Amino acid sequence: MSTGSGQRPVVALLLTPEMRAQMIPPVAEEALAAAATVRAPGPGELTADNLLRLLEGAVAALTGWGTPPIGDEVLAARPGLGLVAHSAGSVRRLVPASAIESGRLQVSHAAVNIAESVAEFVIAQTLSILREPHRHDAGMKAGEGWLDLRQRHLGRLLGAQTVGIVGAGYVGRLVIGLFRAFGCRLLVSDPYLTTEKAAELGVERASLDEVLAGCDIVSLHAPALAETRHMIGAAQLARLRDGCLFINTARPSLVDEAALLAALRTGRFTAALDVFDQEPLPADSPFRSLPNVVLSPHAAGHSADSHKRQGATTVDEIRRFLSGEPLRHRVTPAMLATMA
Repeated sequence: MSTGSGQRPVVALLLTPEMRAQMIPPVAEEALAAAATVRAPGPGELTADNLLRLLEGAVAALTGWGTPPIGDEVLAARPGLGLVAHSAGSVRRLVPASAIESGRLQVSHAAVNIAESVAEFVIAQTLSILREPHRHDAGMKAGEGWLDLRQRHLGRLLGAQTVGIVGAGYVGRLVIGLFRAFGCRLLVSDPYLTTEKAAELGVERASLDEVLAGCDIVSLHAPALAETRHMIGAAQLARLRDGCLFINTARPSLVDEAALLAALRTGRFTAALDVFDQEPLPADSPFRSLPNVVLSPHAAGHSADSHKRQGATTVDEIRRFLSGEPLRHRVTPAMLATMA
């Protein structure tokens, strides 16, 4: 193991100062400083040109949103680097897949913590759309009639709905658990979901068409892969039930956006959309003017608490690596084919 000053290992904390403050709780900072010599960039220093300097002598790197890719050339120049602990989810653009497949590099990620945030957001959006508390509030403050207001926004009971989940990965499994707590019937479309796992989750396996046609709520949680690009187009959207709630907090590429816009303009169903082909969403986007669409700025995976959990998880992975313990959230070669 390469070391920095004395016999202490060097860890490169490859976050901007602002992101470091947002992601790493003080107790985790203390734990990292106790285990290693920490090298971190100052303001404006986290650039691709500075990576080699920041990684000099480092045995592990803590990365996150905004970290430049650590490519083959960097890995070749820094052979002592043994771990990249990513405080976000996807590692596809961060490190070469070949480095993971060959065992050259151990990589871990904090997708489990992001999944918690996304799952709660899905439930929050669902309950808000079904029960419309914001409309009750607005009507009360405007002095609308008590009984008339209640009757006009009677709402629907979540536990009475059939829910379809597309993708049973990290987020999908957590979403399933939360919907199950309300007593919903759950249909799940995922080619990797076995009969045994479906029984364990308390769900019914179904095809994508069966989920789209048979559910009151459809929530997407599939990864962005070549085979999932535009898996939902005009033909699939036409199968949705009238009055359905369609939720996408996963990846924009799963849905043909032009087809989705056309389908929403019919007013047949409602959508809660957190991801878009172009982000930030343009000011003149027609999605902004549709009354049957609830928009959010790719916010589902973000909360103050989940950010801190991501940082703490990542620091713990580095601590485990330095002490020779197995990682809890390692990205394995087998995971690469199906992860986001």
